[in-house]
Amino acid sequence: MTVAKLIEALASMPKDAIVLMDSGAGLSRVDALELVAEQGPGAPAEVILQPSLDE
Repeated sequence: MTVAKLIEALASMPKDAIVLMDSGAGLSRVDALELVAEQGPGAPAEVILQPSLDE
């Protein structure tokens, strides 16, 4: 999924909804985003969703 597709999908949802992600042992809130720049020719930049560690 691209950032544009993610934004489009999220834009259609309630503004106060909580974003969750599968963390292996269950669901965790998304706490932060990390941008990884392009790592070479043909490699796209990546956005990594970071789970909350408070749960």
